[in-house]
Amino acid sequence: MTDAGERLLDAWRLTERARLAYGADGRLPLPDMAEWDIFPFEGELLVKRLADPEFPEPARHGDDPADCTICARSDADYLWTSERWRLGMVRVPQSVPTLMLEPRAHLDLGDLDDQLAAEMGVVVVRIERAVAAVSGVGRVQVYRIGDGATHLHVWFFARPEGMLQLRGSSLVDWSDILPPMPTEEWSAFAAAVARNLGGG
Repeated sequence: MTDAGERLLDAWRLTERARLAYGADGRLPLPDMAEWDIFPFEGELLVKRLADPEFPEPARHGDDPADCTICARSDADYLWTSERWRLGMVRVPQSVPTLMLEPRAHLDLGDLDDQLAAEMGVVVVRIERAVAAVSGVGRVQVYRIGDGATHLHVWFFARPEGMLQLRGSSLVDWSDILPPMPTEEWSAFAAAVARNLGGG
């Protein structure tokens, strides 16, 4: 907030600007990405109307550390662990291999001290290399999305080599659309990443 109490990034002003840009149909136009060859949808698409901003924002999972399911998980649920980090596959098989890196401590990204932040950078690169080294991986996408839970979790998505429609930011959308991998393939991929990391 500024000294006058005004927000430098104001949700109401953004919402008002968007609503002023609505077309005759009362909606914003489709973004340029709808024309990209990697965009997973076609046909008659509509941009949703913006809802009013909500203050205060709802609680995230783990706002109370006692309720955090990430903290409660056992090391046996993970592919690789260290003194301060744990890496696991998402519990239910997805359409593409999906992993999550989490700190042992109940911390969000902004809570990391400089030493842990620097260590996270090294660990992220190490994991990216371990996933990319599995046969059939064309690229590894790394994301941090923090609106669902307070416990930091960094996502790793492995794009299958040759599946060019799954490139870039559309990989996450495609991963929700395509059918899940068979459990045995999911487990074999997890084992290969663990071997590449020197884990069990």
